[in-house]
Amino acid sequence: MKKLVNVVETNETAFESLMGENVTIFSLNYIYHGELVGVNEINVLLKNPKIVYETGNFADKGFKNAQSLCCDEFFVQIGTIESFGVLSKKND
Repeated sequence: MKKLVNVVETNETAFESLMGENVTIFSLNYIYHGELVGVNEINVLLKNPKIVYETGNFADKGFKNAQSLCCDEFFVQIGTIESFGVLSKKND
């Protein structure tokens, strides 16, 4: 089905548009989850970061096994990121 949409162009990158959101990042080897608080050309910065070892069913409220990293903030290199977004899962 075709739909009419309004397209608004901005200079924001996809990451910049998600600033302040709890994002899930699928990288080459790991899955990270946390509040996106910083973005530059090389890294993204997560606040209250978690590493997700087992997602469980994506329809479930939380991750099956997400563990806090031992720091308040954590950088992930953009070059290692395969996909990212805001999931309905909450492990905050």
